[in-house]
Amino acid sequence: MADHRAPDHAPLARLHEPSHERSPQQTAERVRDAMLANDRVSRGMGMAVTEVGPGVAAMTMTVRDDMLNGHDICHGGLIATLADSTFAFACNSYDELTVASGFAIDLIAPGRAGDVLTARCHEVSKAGRTGVYDTEVTNQRGERVAVFRGRSYTMKGKPAVPV
Repeated sequence: MADHRAPDHAPLARLHEPSHERSPQQTAERVRDAMLANDRVSRGMGMAVTEVGPGVAAMTMTVRDDMLNGHDICHGGLIATLADSTFAFACNSYDELTVASGFAIDLIAPGRAGDVLTARCHEVSKAGRTGVYDTEVTNQRGERVAVFRGRSYTMKGKPAVPV
């Protein structure tokens, strides 16, 4: 017997729902999709968002040959870029335009050609317009490569991504 029920268009409809009708997780995923589509740096460096949720994000990046410095290790600025991009996805996950007001990074171990680096970021504090987020970068063996603390500033009333 044929199924004549109308197709379920609910997942598509959620993309256009007002933000007050989306769950916090749906909001974070919508922001991830829109930000990544416009994030030429993260895409150009081969980064992938592997997790996103309210106040959290994770990204991966494989260290390519063109990312190695004169010591044949991953340039520290590129490890910082991975951590900073992950921080951006975490702090914008509420769909309020949020930018970095500063960050500090400690490089603990080198990244080497072929390493798959994973950055995991979580919100430590969010009060008013400011936030603090910690990000840890590890390699595929689970060895810590860097620790990063980002400070954020939120532009109240401005969405992170267009409706």
